[in-house]
Amino acid sequence: MHPPPPAAAMEFSQNSLFGYMEDLQELTIIERPVRRSLKTPEEIERLTVDEDLSDIERAVYLLSAGQDIQGTSVIANLPFLMRQNPAETLRRILPKVREVLRVAGVEMQLTAAVSFLTILQEESVSIHTYAHSFLQVILLHLEHRDAGVSNAWLETLLSVIEVLPKETLRHEILNPLVSKAQLSQTVQSRLVSCKILGKLTNKFDALAVKREILPLVKSLCQDVEYEVRSCMCRQLENIAQGIGTELTKSVVLPELIELSRDEGSSVRLAAFETLVNLLDIFDTDDRSQTILPLVKSFCEKSFKADESILISLSFHLGKLCHGLYGIFTPDQHLRFLEFYKKLCTLGLQQENGHNENQIPPQILEQEKKYISVRKNCAYNFPAMIVFVDPKNFHMDLYSTFFCLCHDPEVPVRYTIAICFHEVSKLLNSGVYLIHKELITLLQDESLEVLDALIDHLPEILELMSTGGESSVQENKLSSLPDLIPALTAAEQRAAASLKWRTHEKLLQKYACLPHVISSDQIYYRFLQRMFTIVMTNNVLPVQKAASRTLCIFLRYNRKQEQRHEVIQKLIEQLGQGKSYWNRLRFLDTCEFIIEIFSKSFFCKYFFLPAIELTHDPVANVRMKLCYLLPKVKSTLKIPADKHLLQQLEMCVRKLLCQEKDKDVLATVKRTVLELDRMEMSMDAFQKKFYEKDLLDQEKEREELLLLEMEQLEKEKQQNDGRPMSDKTFEKKRKEIKKSKLIRSQSFNNQAFHAKYGNLDKCAGKSSTAAYTPSVSGLTKTSVISLTDDSFRTRNAGSAPSSFSSNTPLPSTSRGTGNSGDPKSSGSKDTQPRKATLKSRKSNP
Repeated sequence: MHPPPPAAAMEFSQNSLFGYMEDLQELTIIERPVRRSLKTPEEIERLTVDEDLSDIERAVYLLSAGQDIQGTSVIANLPFLMRQNPAETLRRILPKVREVLRVAGVEMQLTAAVSFLTILQEESVSIHTYAHSFLQVILLHLEHRDAGVSNAWLETLLSVIEVLPKETLRHEILNPLVSKAQLSQTVQSRLVSCKILGKLTNKFDALAVKREILPLVKSLCQDVEYEVRSCMCRQLENIAQGIGTELTKSVVLPELIELSRDEGSSVRLAAFETLVNLLDIFDTDDRSQTILPLVKSFCEKSFKADESILISLSFHLGKLCHGLYGIFTPDQHLRFLEFYKKLCTLGLQQENGHNENQIPPQILEQEKKYISVRKNCAYNFPAMIVFVDPKNFHMDLYSTFFCLCHDPEVPVRYTIAICFHEVSKLLNSGVYLIHKELITLLQDESLEVLDALIDHLPEILELMSTGGESSVQENKLSSLPDLIPALTAAEQRAAASLKWRTHEKLLQKYACLPHVISSDQIYYRFLQRMFTIVMTNNVLPVQKAASRTLCIFLRYNRKQEQRHEVIQKLIEQLGQGKSYWNRLRFLDTCEFIIEIFSKSFFCKYFFLPAIELTHDPVANVRMKLCYLLPKVKSTLKIPADKHLLQQLEMCVRKLLCQEKDKDVLATVKRTVLELDRMEMSMDAFQKKFYEKDLLDQEKEREELLLLEMEQLEKEKQQNDGRPMSDKTFEKKRKEIKKSKLIRSQSFNNQAFHAKYGNLDKCAGKSSTAAYTPSVSGLTKTSVISLTDDSFRTRNAGSAPSSFSSNTPLPSTSRGTGNSGDPKSSGSKDTQPRKATLKSRKSNP
């Protein structure tokens, strides 16, 4: 018997019980108001509507006698009623809506604004009818006491202005606006007038704008309220684009100059941002004599002003650099550059060892603004490189770039990672200067930073490998020894996190590595890792990304022994693996092989191992193979591959005759029909397949060139680098480089950005052979071995333990491994339930 629990334990148990009882009592108290809120029979009776009423009659009834929630529902349904019966809706429902909106609450008003806008966008009625029926309702509620409601109606009106004819705009909107913009009106009325004026400018000719709109604009720019001045100032950009350069220089620019000296900081900020956005309109004299002094003054006073001004200034630095480029004196150029550098380190000088909980709220808020400033500086860094000239990067901006890449805040590093490829492009031959920063960002502790960097990782690595002086193929990135450890560490961090999409993207981008680093480096440092991910990872998109990248690594591997080892592992551990999940991944890999390699390569190594999965004990594997069979058949050429076509036909006939799973059998029948419709490619070029055959021939040529390159390298080593061999070697290398360039755009886009759902484009080949369900003449498929002398692998001492093998490539037959132990061959570890398997059939 167990000893009795100590007293402390008993006491704890009792306390826990009492705690549970108190929680239950609290839940009871919470539940009571819910019961009381249920509708009474009388309330239910009032909410009940006769079911025999039509939609129009029901809407009229609910707007007349219903509750607010019912009226709101009718107004939300107004676009549907307009589509169904516009005439009756306008005649009977819209007058009721006008009445209800006069006393409606906020929710109903917001719903009405959205419904009116939807009716306009759907063009349920003509513009003339819409203006006659809806425009006055919109104008009536523009000055609603609730700011949210007023803004909602204003957005609807601004959209209506885009489509209304000029005369309607003049009489219904512009003429009343003269009185609405007067100082005697409310601030809200004048704010609305500012936004309407900004929209109206583009609807009238320059003369009408000058005579009727610009006087109102000037008046509102000089309003007594800073909110109105700021709002009107932000509309000057739209007005300037509508009136042309001359009127902008004579009317808008003086107003902006005056507003830039306004006593209100928000007004000055609006004037500064508007000036920056209009820089392209002004000529060189205006920029140098008028705008540059204003910018200089604004920058000098910004540190003494509110931090929000610094945020805006840092965000617009790129536009300023572009707009004022070429008019700075050397001294002004230097001062502006120093100002930018100061912003890049703003807030970093304040060292404090206090706990974040002990920092006053105002200091925390200030630090957040400083982070925004540095983030904006990182965003504008490419523009600053253009400003100082890339040749001066090391002297003028490298230290700043270093600080941004090592900034303590993630948003700053994230932003500089996003624009890292732009920096690399601008530096061109000087890209080697930022090698270390690339390693730093690859090793960043934040996966957000890594995710931002890898979006353009292929471009960055290609620039790194070709931008410097040492662009010889054998010495790719030789000056960056830390790159490979950084890339492998980045992948391991992504794999260890829960962000599988980042991991998937990183594996997709690693497909660029054959163009960047040597074949041996890929083989020993990356290829086995890709294979491990395919075998062990639990996320299907990640497995597929690793599988495709593995195929690309295999495609560009330059050593025949290594290629044979990889092929052997794919067939033995995936195609003949005990786990059904691995065999499914083998079929995915076959699909990528068909896409990336030549037809002859697939037929030589993978055709028979693939079709042997027709004997697989798991229904899902057989079903996935059925979906793949048309692509498998497209790799055959007649008459050279006639024996393989016979093997395929026998496997399909056997499936038709012996398949017991009804879903697989249905898939087989559909596949047979598709196979019958296909036409076979011939050994000779055919007009209908010309482009595809040409592409396949190019792939095959590249594969042969790789073999020749390997042989030449061996000869060069044996001959101790004799001049003749060097020339031949260089010639062959140029040939394969030229061959890669021919397909670089199409292949690289697939390698770096392709999604796996659109791989059907690789399977357009066809067949004239007919498949019949007849079992007559069905014979057992003979086993064809891929083993020959050239398939023998290296001895174990010259290969990593994971890839070393003393056995030749396996036979394409699965032998007795499939049926000897059906439990082990039916799932990842054990025989799966059929219901679980079929859940994957829709997306094999």
